[in-house]
Amino acid sequence: MGEKQLGSICFREVYKSFRGGRDEILKGVTVDFPVSKLTYILGPSGVGKSVTLKHILGLLKPDRGEVWVAGENMATLTGDRLAQHRKVFGMLFQNSALFDDMTLFENVAFPLREHTQLSEEEIDAKVRKSLAILGMKTGLDKYPNEISGGMKKRVALARAIIREPQILLYDEPTTGLDPVTRLTVDDLIETLKRELGLTSLVISHDIPSALRLADQIAFLHGGQFVFFGSSAEFIKSKHEAIQQFLRAECTSAEVMKPLL
Repeated sequence: MGEKQLGSICFREVYKSFRGGRDEILKGVTVDFPVSKLTYILGPSGVGKSVTLKHILGLLKPDRGEVWVAGENMATLTGDRLAQHRKVFGMLFQNSALFDDMTLFENVAFPLREHTQLSEEEIDAKVRKSLAILGMKTGLDKYPNEISGGMKKRVALARAIIREPQILLYDEPTTGLDPVTRLTVDDLIETLKRELGLTSLVISHDIPSALRLADQIAFLHGGQFVFFGSSAEFIKSKHEAIQQFLRAECTSAEVMKPLL
């Protein structure tokens, strides 16, 4: 069963509404996200992308249906069992969420010091390995306010992979960034895709990044994933909501550039 595969994420007839059922967000979602691949979840604001992500993390429970993540039904996990199972995730938050009063090294080491019994020598080796994957070998004694936005993303990603997760989640990783930093973050995502081969999901509005990087694109509309396929197939889709989204988010030249 796909539900039990290492790094798997599977939704089975998931319904979720708010305000006593007046706001229906997910309407019977059934989808298997490809294992060891990078999937971009696209769609306009308010369609349920973040709700989908929160179900995967176990922060929300479905009204009906099942959300299977790495062999566990997240709808049934609570307390210590849920906390333990969340070790399968690495997460990059939109604002990087670094601790301002910790050095870069201490930020990356934090999950190991909090949740493992590793020695300082072992922690040192793991931290330096994670940062090296992302191109950082020096300056680890600096603080977050002393580095650029792109460097903050490197540190946050190093922290996300430090416990060797099965699944890597990105929450709007390029939102609000300048074009140069956005390309830097794209390169980091591509590096982790190549080096680690994790099941990865990116919640995003960033169509050029999705077209450049995604193995699969999933488009959420009307409480359902109305499209699931390659970048080339996404561009060619005749679905009205997809065409409206493409027109609203970027020009034709911007959309096509990653495919050239």
